[in-house]
Amino acid sequence: MTPEPEVLARVSSGVGRLTLNRPKALHALNRAMCEAMIEALLAWRDDDAVKSVLIDHAGERGFCAGGDIRMIAESGAGDASEAKAFFKVEYRLNHLMFEYPKPITAIVDGIVMGGGVGISEPADVRIATERTTYAMPETGIGLFPDVGGGWFLPRLPGQTGVWLALTGARLKAADTVAMGIHSHFVPAERIEALKSALIAHPAEPKTVADTLASDPGPASMAAHREAVDRLFAFDTVEAIFAALEADGSDWALAQLATLKTKSPQSLKVTLRQLRLGAAMPSFADNMALEYRLGGRVVRTHDFQEGVRAVVVDKDNTPNWSPADLSGVSEVDLDRLFAPLPAGQEWSPLD
Repeated sequence: MTPEPEVLARVSSGVGRLTLNRPKALHALNRAMCEAMIEALLAWRDDDAVKSVLIDHAGERGFCAGGDIRMIAESGAGDASEAKAFFKVEYRLNHLMFEYPKPITAIVDGIVMGGGVGISEPADVRIATERTTYAMPETGIGLFPDVGGGWFLPRLPGQTGVWLALTGARLKAADTVAMGIHSHFVPAERIEALKSALIAHPAEPKTVADTLASDPGPASMAAHREAVDRLFAFDTVEAIFAALEADGSDWALAQLATLKTKSPQSLKVTLRQLRLGAAMPSFADNMALEYRLGGRVVRTHDFQEGVRAVVVDKDNTPNWSPADLSGVSEVDLDRLFAPLPAGQEWSPLD
């Protein structure tokens, strides 16, 4: 038997449909999946019969849990060439979606993390359900929130993006919609009706979503917004730690305890990434920066150790090195962020 494609691409009555179809891996993205999505999007871009694009997933376990992290770690243990090839294609897909001339709808029903965020945040209509769980948990595996995280996260209200990136906090739909991460809340029982309505009105995805959307309920983070904006506004991780400790509230101390479990190197890389990303003139410039970081960070001790502890051995006791913030110098960060040699920089698709 021929295995089913990992991405199903077809056109239904004016809607270009991309369905992630790797359910046993929670639809984690690999290079072939990204290439298949690029091929379809390029074919539909200039096809007048295609009015909009819909991205969803097969099964009920989740939208997309991220990228193929085991492959990336195995490659990073060597010369990282396969990891860099994956990042190059994945980031080109992210950029293609960001600049796409036709409206894209992403139905984020279930888990959406890492690479799944990268293929849903550029969409014009981003639909969450009661099953949605959103996170950018990269600091817990020695990585950083890539796939456009440096662009999208600092553009969320106040310092919420910095808080999300550093802590890896998991959010449900009430909070993601309140923050603007997702544009609409549609109960899971209405998703098939939404798809049918979109196929009936392929040029009007926002109107369709507006019609079927409902109130996701109160946002739990609303009570902590003032604290987030005040305590995560600093430009060094050390200052954020000090502010949380000085605040002393139960919530602040809980955030501090969470941060102390993360890779010190990743915390510093991520904060610098987001502060730089906030001032980037274009999404492409941000992706070029993330590509520089990606090819280097996957070769570091902390990424290898984080994947071992969380993904491979699952003992959840990574031994970070350096073990604390004081061991990560500005010179160390400068090396990770430095431009690549001529001819090796990332670039968008022609």
